[in-house]
Order: sequence, then C-alpha cells, then structure tokens
Amino acid sequence: MYRLLSFFWKYNLPRWFILCIDMLICAGSLTLALFLRFDFESIPATDLQNLPITYGLVLSVRLLSFLISKTYKGVIRYTGSRDSMRLLLVVAIGSVVLFLVNSATYLIMGSFYVPSSLIIIEALCTMFILIASRLAVKAIYFENKNPDREKINVLIYGAGESGIITKRTLDRDAAIKYKVFGFIDDDQKKKGRSLEGTFIFPPEKLEELIKENNIETVIISILNISASRKNEIVETCLQHNVKVLSVPPVTKWINGELSFNQLKTVAIEQLLERDAIKLDVSLIEQQVKNKTILVTGAAGSIGSELVRQILRFHPKKIVLLDNAESPLHEVELELADKFPPSQFEIVMGDVRNPERLQNVFRTFKPQVVYHAAAYKHVPMMENNPSESILTNVLGTKVVAELAVEYNVEKFVLISTDKAVNPTNVMGASKRIAEIFTQSLGKKVNTKFITTRFGNVLGSNGSVIPRFKKQIEQGGPVTVTHPDITRYFMTIAEACQLVLEAGCMGKGGEIFVFDMGKQVKISELAKKMIKLSGLMEGRDIQISYTGLRPGEKLYEELLADSENTLATHHPQILIGKVKEYGFDEIKEKIEKLITLFDGQNNLEIVSRMKELVPEFKSNNSVFEKLDS
Repeated sequence: MYRLLSFFWKYNLPRWFILCIDMLICAGSLTLALFLRFDFESIPATDLQNLPITYGLVLSVRLLSFLISKTYKGVIRYTGSRDSMRLLLVVAIGSVVLFLVNSATYLIMGSFYVPSSLIIIEALCTMFILIASRLAVKAIYFENKNPDREKINVLIYGAGESGIITKRTLDRDAAIKYKVFGFIDDDQKKKGRSLEGTFIFPPEKLEELIKENNIETVIISILNISASRKNEIVETCLQHNVKVLSVPPVTKWINGELSFNQLKTVAIEQLLERDAIKLDVSLIEQQVKNKTILVTGAAGSIGSELVRQILRFHPKKIVLLDNAESPLHEVELELADKFPPSQFEIVMGDVRNPERLQNVFRTFKPQVVYHAAAYKHVPMMENNPSESILTNVLGTKVVAELAVEYNVEKFVLISTDKAVNPTNVMGASKRIAEIFTQSLGKKVNTKFITTRFGNVLGSNGSVIPRFKKQIEQGGPVTVTHPDITRYFMTIAEACQLVLEAGCMGKGGEIFVFDMGKQVKISELAKKMIKLSGLMEGRDIQISYTGLRPGEKLYEELLADSENTLATHHPQILIGKVKEYGFDEIKEKIEKLITLFDGQNNLEIVSRMKELVPEFKSNNSVFEKLDS
C-alpha cells in the first residue's frame, strides 16, 4: 500500500484516467441529483423511461465539454483558484447547452427529456464534487509531502490582499516547511475574523502568540507600512529570536506572481529609514526641467542617486562626470535601459584637471552643478593629506571657478557633518571647500549653496555593507569602539533633501539636514546579526578594534558657535556659520594647494589648521600640531 501511494505521489496519473474519474463523478452527481430532485422517493415511471436518454445526453455534453476545455490535463495535486474557476465555467457552459438541447426537444417532441430543475441540481453537484475532490487530493498530497508536525509556525502581518497572496504562496509550495498559524492586522474591524480558514489576531497579541505557539518566523506583508511601525514589529520579533521576512513591492514580483524565494529578510536599512519625505515637486521641477545639469562624482553613491532623481524631472540633459571608469560604465548601462541617450551624457574626467573641466563646461554649458566628487574615507585621508587637498579643495575650486566663468545659475556643494569641528583631515578639507564656495558666492552672480549631512546607508565603503560581508563570512564583526555613534540617512532621502535645499537656496547658505537620532554602531551590529538569524556570542562574535586615525566617538551637525534658522521644510535647517572674505581666503587656499608638490604632510595639515581654527586632530599623528 505504501509503495502504491508513493508511486501515486511521485508520478502524474494518465490524462485518460483523470477524464474517466471526472466522468464517473458526473454520473454520480447526476444520480445524486435525481434522488434530490424526487426527495429520495420513487422516481415516476415517465422519468424512469427517459433515464437512458437523460444519462446519455448529460454525460455526452459533459464529456464533450471536458474534451474541448482539456480540464483533465491539469496536475490535480497543484489545483489552484484558476483551475477551480475554469471547472466552474466549463460545467456552467455545459449546463447552458443542456438547457438549449432540452428546449429544442420540447419544441420538436413536445416534452422535456431532462427536467430543468434536474439540470440545475446536477450542475451544482458536479461543480462541488469535481472541485472538492481535486482540493482533497491536493491537501492529502501536501500533508503527505510535508506533514504539519514537521512545519514551522508562521505569522503573516497584514491580512490584506498581499497577505492572502503570501499565504497562498506558502500553501502551494510543497518544499516549504512553513505553516501559517495566523494573520495579524492593525485594522480592528478584522479582529476575530478568519481568512481562508486562518484566524486574524490584533497587533497587541503578537508577543503572546510568539511565546505560546512556537512561532519561528513573521512575514510582513503590508507593502506601505511606515518605517516606525515596521521597527516596532521587528524589535518585538528580535527580542524573541524570531526571524522576520518581508514581501517585496508588487513591481518586483516575477510575472506578476509572488514566489517564496522573493520573501527577503528585513534589511537593517529598512529599520533605519524614516517616513517618506514630502518634497516640493513643483519647485524642484522649476529648477531642473529643460535645463542642462552637471553632476560631478556621478558614479558614486550620492552622485548616481542624484542623477536618477533629477531625471524624474525631465532635464534637457544631464552630464555625468567621474574618473572611476567601471562604476561610471555601470551607471551608463543602467540609464541606457530606462532613458533615451539624448537625456544624458557620460563624461570621463577628473575635477582636479582644469583643462578637462574647461572643455566640459565649454561643450555642455551647464546651468546647474551638483558637486558630489570628493574623497570621503576618514582613515584614508588621514594617511594621505595631500590627496584630500588635491581632490576636496582643488577639485572644488576648479569646478566652482568654471561655474562662475560659464554663468552657472546654481552650484550645490555636497558636504559632510565631519566638516563641523573637524577632528580629521577629510572633514577639514571639506570645511575648506565650504569656506571657498561660500566666500566666492559673495562676489559673483552664481548662487553657491552647501548641503551637510551625515553617513548614508549602503554607500560604498560604509559600515553596513562591511558588516554584511563580515556576517556572511562567519565573523567577527569589527566595531571600533563600544560607544561610537553615528547619524544615518538613506541615500535616496539625502538626495531628495539635496534637491530641495538646492531649490530653496538664495546663495551663501549652508543647509543642515535633520538626521534624526544618533545610532550606536555596536547596537547596529547586534541587530544585523539577529536579522541574519544568528546569535551574537554564539554564532558571530563582535570585536572592538579601537578608534581609527581621525575618528571621533560622536558626530556633530553644527559647530558649538553656530545656530540654525528654520526653513519651510521641517528636515532642512540653515546653519549660521562664520563667514570669510574671499580675497584673503583665496590666497590662503592657493598657498595650501601649492604644498602638494612638497608632499610634507605635517606642513599641509598645519596650514589646514590655520585655515580652520576649530580643526583639532583626534587619535592621529597630527595631534602634536595642536599643542
């Protein structure tokens, strides 16, 4: 018997065999309909005489309809809602044909061979038994393939359409050892109801359900859930070592259908996100529509995202400038799939090369410049101060002066929170770039605007991609200090605020972005380990390596002596900073740049400290210059 069942589940039954079973079901349904029609009493003599014709007519129509529609060709164990609807339609059409034949026989013969009530009862019985038998086979197959006792209990957060689709996805895949224990939904109207036989619980029951029912996974199926709400759910799950998966947006479903492999572990970036930013779309469109835009550092994290967002507002052309060949090529391939070639221009070039940049400005005559090209890694620049001067200071100077020469309307400098009370060479070099562009803006028509923000999630070389790689390799996860904290913002969010700030700027402002709360890096690492389904200390170790050269424990967005002014956007403030005279600062910066040829790091950093008095080195060989 066991071998027979194994053979049955392993191989599909022949199609002719399924057709024979369907016809037997139809014959049985007609017999049941006859008994129901006459209340299980004796069948009148007239109807008894017509039984051969009745059976012959009904079964012939059913057979013909099955052969035409090929319903017998489906794999019974995988019967779904579409198969059920198809069966309903085929049986209904067959019944309509029977009504028409019945009417014709009445007109010709003067009598009905098949009572109309019998046709209706037979159709209902046939529909019910055909579909029920298929679903029963499917249920038995899945239970045999993957018994409930071996399955993992799952909760689906969200009892909407996406939640139903998620449940069906888990139900139809025999290889998945997940059993949907219940739904959870924030809508109180759904409380206490059931959905496809599965109970819907209120959100306050989440922790209790996890504790009492051995829930191992929670799937968040709400596609438009707020960042704060998602955070609450994930925090509760992580406290009890429950794995959290999320359903991707509908646009990422394969051929419009969700598969289990598309359910992904909630990423740490999603937990650090904030609710969507409200942009002044008309203002941004006014600045970039039908204009030529130049983005330097266009192959980087910020630069490439700026390009993607600017293209939404239909610029005349956007010029992507970068000296990183492979990343620039990747961006070109991405844009070529989405936009016509006339909308963008890829340019290889170095912002430190005046002749190359002169040609770029002369050829394209940009009206707005977003200057994102810069060296940004603190330890790297601490060991190579001359390079930070060449790119972050000279590069900014070259682009800014050409912007003035070619009458650019607006120049937006992408700066960093590390420019505030800098403790490292990188931050000081960006502060010098701020000083130069702000002072230059006082003398010219071009409007120079600076935007400052902290770390962006997922940017090249940032801490989150590094932690992910270390976790994948089995650890340890390296954190510089147990108490180190940082501000974080998504790349998309930062670029949206850059566009908005660039539009509202009148020239000379340093815009500071609301970065939210500082995040403790050690807690970030622990949460990432838990999200990966691992345990800190058991599966993955955290190793503290000590602060790197130039690194500080806490980031700042404004210097102590600064204050801020509010703008119409709640997440954008104007920093009031010390201002400098252009002629004096230009001479000092040019002297600083000439020190590159001497390659004397102490002399370079010493001159930087003269330009930026608040620059006090931390955990660096240059601390001796402060004393």
